[in-house]
Amino acid sequence: MEYISLLFFFFIIIPSSIFHEYAHGWMAEQLGDPTAKYAGRLTLNPLVHIDKLGTIIMPLILFFATNGRFLFAYAKPVPFNPYNLRSQRWGPLWVAIAGPVSNFLLAGAFGVLMRYLPVSNLTIFLSVIVYANVLLGVFNLVPIPPLDGSKILFAILPQEHSFKLQVFLEKYSFMILLVFIFFGYQLISPAITFIYSLFTGGNVMF
Repeated sequence: MEYISLLFFFFIIIPSSIFHEYAHGWMAEQLGDPTAKYAGRLTLNPLVHIDKLGTIIMPLILFFATNGRFLFAYAKPVPFNPYNLRSQRWGPLWVAIAGPVSNFLLAGAFGVLMRYLPVSNLTIFLSVIVYANVLLGVFNLVPIPPLDGSKILFAILPQEHSFKLQVFLEKYSFMILLVFIFFGYQLISPAITFIYSLFTGGNVMF
């Protein structure tokens, strides 16, 4: 990415991560749990979602450490009570999926808009929005706590296997996630490129 696109990418990934968390809370409420609403988190107001480490410090560190090749941000996790969900077996799965799906929906919407506009600085910025949201969506599907992929994995595995795996992954989650960010990113890079091309019609704009 060019320098200006990198800066725009940095600023767009923050509201995208906030929208991601809002989607978790929205889905939980649809399934019977109003915890996020009562906690004042069922809103797109960024002030209630910003996490100093995940929303500001970590993206800055990754921005400079990887020279902009990889950026990730997260907002404060939206609270929810799985015991309030109408389906305690599958409810947490849908709550977890809602976050990445929200990013893919944003990416798809801006990707469609990008297809029908002539190539310009605007379409370059739109492509950055698409890429940032595809990145967030795919990365969050990685099955490492606290990413959504781990919650999806724990939900679909038989409970006797899920509990042991959950204990192990949560114990070493920070170390595993750090190693993945710096050494395993290439494993999901093809999926990011494919989904980005799918939404934009194959137009790589940055």
